[in-house]
Amino acid sequence: MTHHHTGVRPATADDVAELVRLRALLFEDLGGEFFNPPSAGDGWRDALAAVLLRKLTEQDARILVVDGERGLAACGIGTVEQWFPGPHSRNGRIGHVIGVVTDPAYRRRGHSRAIMLGLLDWFREREAVRVDLYASREGEPLYRQLGFSDHPDPALCWRP
Repeated sequence: MTHHHTGVRPATADDVAELVRLRALLFEDLGGEFFNPPSAGDGWRDALAAVLLRKLTEQDARILVVDGERGLAACGIGTVEQWFPGPHSRNGRIGHVIGVVTDPAYRRRGHSRAIMLGLLDWFREREAVRVDLYASREGEPLYRQLGFSDHPDPALCWRP
């Protein structure tokens, strides 16, 4: 059963430009060459817009937003992937929280919490057995309050 979270709504195609703007803010906040390589250019923005438009209509993603006075105040994305079931993952459905971000002008008003509560409801409806996320230093206290804990595996990545 989904609970109503005040001010939170599903994103629409009309929100795509603002979603791209907020994702760019997130990468600026995270900083460093990993999130902002000097060679990136702006092509990623068009690629992101195309993926967002497609994901708005697909069942494996949920994009939630909070409106601001002009544009979006905040957004958050959830996805569910079908992994292989195992003793630790009875159905193999793994959720991911991707890029919860609030415009600096709207921070400290509960928007990220409301978005996260909406995403957690959505993950429950899809029977995700686990939800993973990467937290910024600023976001980590909220996620821990919502029940997130350290992952048992080290987070590693490989970039071809």
